[in-house]
Amino acid sequence: MADYKAPLKDLEFVLYDMLDYEQHYASLPGCEEANRELITAIVEEAAKFCENVLAPLNAVGDEHGCDWQDGVVTTPPGFKEAYQQFVEGGWPSINHSVDYGGQGLPESVGTIISEMTGAANWAWSMYPGLSHGAMNTLAQHGTVEQKSVYLTKLVEGSWTGTMCLTEAHCGTDLGMLKTRAEPQDDGSYRIQGSKIFISAGDHDLAENIVHIVLARLPDAPEGTKGISLFIVPKYLPAEDGSVGERNAVTCGSIEHKMGIHGNATCVLNFDDATGYLIGPPNRGLHCMFTFMNTARLGTALQGLAHAEVGYQKSLSYAKERLQMRALSGPKNPSGPADPIIVHPDVRRMLLTQKAFAEGGRMLIHYCSQLVDIEQLSDDAGRKTEAADLLAFLTPIAKAFLTETGFEAANHALQCFGGHGYIREWGVEQNVRDARIAMLYEGTTGIQALDLLGRKVLMSQGELLKRFTKVVHKFCKANEDNEQLAEFVQPLAKLNNQWGEITMHIGLSAMENQEEVGAAAVDYLMYSGYAVYAYLWARAAKTAMEHEAAEGAFYRAKVKTARFYFKRLLPRTESLVVAMKSGAGNLLDFEDSEF
Repeated sequence: MADYKAPLKDLEFVLYDMLDYEQHYASLPGCEEANRELITAIVEEAAKFCENVLAPLNAVGDEHGCDWQDGVVTTPPGFKEAYQQFVEGGWPSINHSVDYGGQGLPESVGTIISEMTGAANWAWSMYPGLSHGAMNTLAQHGTVEQKSVYLTKLVEGSWTGTMCLTEAHCGTDLGMLKTRAEPQDDGSYRIQGSKIFISAGDHDLAENIVHIVLARLPDAPEGTKGISLFIVPKYLPAEDGSVGERNAVTCGSIEHKMGIHGNATCVLNFDDATGYLIGPPNRGLHCMFTFMNTARLGTALQGLAHAEVGYQKSLSYAKERLQMRALSGPKNPSGPADPIIVHPDVRRMLLTQKAFAEGGRMLIHYCSQLVDIEQLSDDAGRKTEAADLLAFLTPIAKAFLTETGFEAANHALQCFGGHGYIREWGVEQNVRDARIAMLYEGTTGIQALDLLGRKVLMSQGELLKRFTKVVHKFCKANEDNEQLAEFVQPLAKLNNQWGEITMHIGLSAMENQEEVGAAAVDYLMYSGYAVYAYLWARAAKTAMEHEAAEGAFYRAKVKTARFYFKRLLPRTESLVVAMKSGAGNLLDFEDSEF
């Protein structure tokens, strides 16, 4: 069975044919060096590392897992050596400021690399992935001294980072957290408490781990308004910036999990550990959202990764596995049976994976463009528009990509039949690894409430309108294009319906606020299908412009867009019916009737 191959041709299509990354970088101050030649060279080198180093370790990580002995965590064989190669290659520094040892490239370049590392070996990729979130948080909220001490080491890769939010009694409801921070005379704090489910919380890959920790000050108000954010390193930095004495933070255990065995998910105990405040007191949740939003888009990448891996594996298998004959007559007359790819139902599963993987790639890198603009543009109007679009699309990307990524992973297993259920092919690992993505960084239900409640209804629909205007402009610009009519006409209709169903929910919620929660997940999934419809229509237009000269790849892109519109987009119709059915069929039950 072939291991992961970086989808370089499809990346090239998305980045340059469709999203015009050349012009994108040219329009941003400080990005003059990010030309196509440089980015292509970087991507090709990253692809070699992912295919040749990380992908072979994926099954190793699953089989061996991480080991915990007396508070010390050891990663699976080969993980540490791979991380050292990653650091020596300069990959952790690729899109961080040159002021702290980075290479100064835009955030989107790092996203391209993260897509490939994640698909090659998700469990391994989480170690540098969490460091990236810690770096973004420190870069935005840390003091000059904190950046000098911690950010330089994180950018270098010799130190890694984590985010420490969850406690045993509170997951999503962070207002309930109990970890305490006592101020000390020297300006530091004593951190007391325990955190659970801390990915990459302890390991042997780097010489130090920088924990970004939520805790309460003694005089903090109750709830989320009383949370502060702290740096708590595993080893305290020495005066010369090297690793100093051990801090009072220990790994009490690691979780025995369904998947991602190669990443250590830790219980961390802070026993009067020394910490340092990041940002203003009692504004920790605001600061942590820098990390959480990075992590949400990072988790969306996980959905894409598992869809891509599942598709690659099942496509290869479907071309080789011989079973039965095509109903229309033998397609492999010299063999005992036909390859299963000839059967319509196998094609349904393969094309669903393909549409979700390629659609997810479009959305991820579209969002990456918005991140670049928000961070780097000197045009205030562009920055505001990008920030609004990103705020709207982030919960959709996180939840929709992980839901469809898991669906795609399941389709891949189904293509293998019984062989998919056993370990040697790697597809059952892909299913197990994919399942956590719908829980990370806020479940699908939480993302849905964020989208419908906070982003759409609380903005009086303004954030939704930001995006539907983008879709409307595309439809108007192409309404006379007969080739595109099969995409543009249903997209325009869907775009109008999106506003109508939003208004319906909003009016219903004025009478009963529970209508928001009742409709939220269906609304998010509807929104995901609508966003993909826009992207697939754009992809079809782009592919048609190249099809005559370039051939099969672009013909397949148009055909996949057609499959998406005919086979997957109709799911929105049932979602509308469910949303309009109201909250009553959920809430009319007494507890005793469940």
